[in-house]
Amino acid sequence: MQLDNRAQTLLKALVERYISDGQPVGSRALARISGLDLSPATIRNIMSDLEELGLVSSPHTSAGRVPTPRGYRLFVDSLLTVQTIDESAVESKLHSGVSAQKTIASAAQVLSQLSQFAGVVLAPRREGTFQQIEFLRLSEKRILLVIVAPNGDVQNRLLLTPSDYSPSELVQAANYINQHYAGLPFDEVRIKLNDELRQLRDDITQLMQAAVEAGSDAMNTGEDEVVISGERNLLSVSELASNMGSLRKMFDLFDQKTSLAALLDTSSKASGVQIFIGGESTLMPLDEMSIVTAPYESNGRIVGTLGVIGPTRMAYERVIPIVDITARLLSNALSHP
Repeated sequence: MQLDNRAQTLLKALVERYISDGQPVGSRALARISGLDLSPATIRNIMSDLEELGLVSSPHTSAGRVPTPRGYRLFVDSLLTVQTIDESAVESKLHSGVSAQKTIASAAQVLSQLSQFAGVVLAPRREGTFQQIEFLRLSEKRILLVIVAPNGDVQNRLLLTPSDYSPSELVQAANYINQHYAGLPFDEVRIKLNDELRQLRDDITQLMQAAVEAGSDAMNTGEDEVVISGERNLLSVSELASNMGSLRKMFDLFDQKTSLAALLDTSSKASGVQIFIGGESTLMPLDEMSIVTAPYESNGRIVGTLGVIGPTRMAYERVIPIVDITARLLSNALSHP
């Protein structure tokens, strides 16, 4: 959409003022803040043109105008001046060096704290491979299976076995699996077990097969994990909190997570920061909400997406660099030298 310089300047001034104070912006205010030497009448005419283009609208209770999702989109794509944010300020809040899960949770908290909205992270799907397993005898016929993933994450599963196993048998079974199959997906190990372990005693084979089934279930959940922090910050946003229907849809989005995971997964297929404004995406159910996302990596491979969910009236010039920097820092934290 092509606008002349005067229309662009006025639209930019209107969006910035509305983001700042949340009140409809009138022609006289635009005459003061735009820096243009135009009469209020000329400004009203330009505002009427912008309204016909669907970029601004007039609330019934006010003579001023507010930006529409389409107006926000033009502002973000063409008129926005992104702020410079000190990367060290973000880095100091991100708790890296611990487990991947805790680092991801910390990233969601950082996004929430710095934006004052909701921070979300689509966590990497658990790898189906394992680095090591161990059996711990809890009691007769009750064994704890400990699975260590290549990234250091640990999963535990309880095995209820038809036979009792001695500590030496448990060590024998774990050693065999670790020596022959470490680094392979559990689904592949299952096939190899059926083909290669016929010569072993049946009771040990049964234990190994039970371990592989439980390990496959633990490591291949098939569900996208969405980590959310600060969703209650959105209760202080007047345009969301004043509408019960919007609140219900918003918390349905957070509770069910399916649409949110699909939206974040879509974002991971694009490079750099992506911005979904209002109802532009069928996966974002509210015109009053936007999400700013960016993919993050582990050792050069995109493994997830993070972002900030807030009102369409958010300070995009601040939120965009917060999301961009956090994605870069999370990528560094999850990558091994």
